[in-house]
Amino acid sequence: MNKNTICLWYNGDAEDAARFYAEIFPNTRVGAVQRAPSDYPAGKQGDVIVVEFTVVGIPCIGLNGGPTFPQTEAFSFQIETEDQAETDRYWNAIVGHGGKESECGWCKDKWGVSWQITPRTLNEAMSAGGAEAKRAFDAMMKMKKIDVAKIDAARRG
Repeated sequence: MNKNTICLWYNGDAEDAARFYAEIFPNTRVGAVQRAPSDYPAGKQGDVIVVEFTVVGIPCIGLNGGPTFPQTEAFSFQIETEDQAETDRYWNAIVGHGGKESECGWCKDKWGVSWQITPRTLNEAMSAGGAEAKRAFDAMMKMKKIDVAKIDAARRG
């Protein structure tokens, strides 16, 4: 176990979520799956209670804590992409697997975890500041999934 690990709360399906992430993102894997050693108020002996996994190299655990605390946009993974094909691949995998589109490159997976699928060109434009950042930002504000060609055009003016 790492000294610092992100803990995500799930309603009984942490293992499914972790395995889905491992299917779509590079440098993502499922590690140990811990099962309840006995019955407990919300479950039975043998139920999955904790799943260790990484998401693009970031250590996480999925805790099957029940419905009390659903995911919110207060936490999200930001995945930087190199081009439109990679952006489309991740966006379509998340949204197409029971997720939901949001605004400005954000979407949610079917477990409620928020993802920012962010092309490198957008990050570069925002880091450049000034008029280039403003043009890219204004273009992004009109999008759901980020359109790389439109961001590049906005950067150029």
